[in-house]
Amino acid sequence: MADHPVRRGLTSLGVFTARPAAFVVLGLYTLAWIVFDRHSLDMHGVATLATWMMTLFIQRAEHRDTQAIQAKLDELLRAQEGAREELSGLDEREPEEIEAHRAAT
Repeated sequence: MADHPVRRGLTSLGVFTARPAAFVVLGLYTLAWIVFDRHSLDMHGVATLATWMMTLFIQRAEHRDTQAIQAKLDELLRAQEGAREELSGLDEREPEEIEAHRAAT
């Protein structure tokens, strides 16, 4: 599959939301909301911010777990003599390419 810029962008966005900088963006957004439109920050607004924050926590936990699993699998591939070399770089591909690889094998 071609390396489509939209796919790359979405993957990069997903990785970014798993980083602590995403929480800084949430904090800046909250601060801007308080400064520029305080009267609209009612219970609905607080629930929206809480939902966004929980989404970031979940995304971060998922990213951490995925990275830990990936590190373990990389170690197993390095230790296994008969492992195919192309599998070690599979994590650098787009999700659709990985699914296609899994379906082909």
